[in-house]
Amino acid sequence: MVFHTILRFLHIIFFAAWFGSVLTSLFFLKAVESNLTGNDGNHIEFAQLLKRFLKLETKVADVAVIGVILSGILLAVFYHGWSTWVFVKSLLIVLQIALTIGYIIRSVHTLTYPCSKREYENWYRLFGISLTMFALVFIVTFFLL
Repeated sequence: MVFHTILRFLHIIFFAAWFGSVLTSLFFLKAVESNLTGNDGNHIEFAQLLKRFLKLETKVADVAVIGVILSGILLAVFYHGWSTWVFVKSLLIVLQIALTIGYIIRSVHTLTYPCSKREYENWYRLFGISLTMFALVFIVTFFLL
């Protein structure tokens, strides 16, 4: 019983770290938007700051995602079994990762700074995808499992 509690605790902590890293990125990008879309001349510094921030944020998010996946697998194997809803939740997480990475490669990775506000909105669309997928996972977890 203690192992189950520890696994659930870790699963929740990793999920919270993943969600927190996404929200932190959203707030950071909103804070530096005017410096990356304007022509005030310091966009190079802010682009470097953004690159450094994203490198650190990615490390946290990667550890959190791996932790969510591993703890989820262990919970399914030892305690919950592989029910339909466990598969649905797993597929939603895989879909979230695929959509996020795909959108980053297609629309965000290609941005150069300074950019227009319209181009910068690609960042917000990325967060729309991520937060929508988080909401779907929460709905499945809390109402269907």
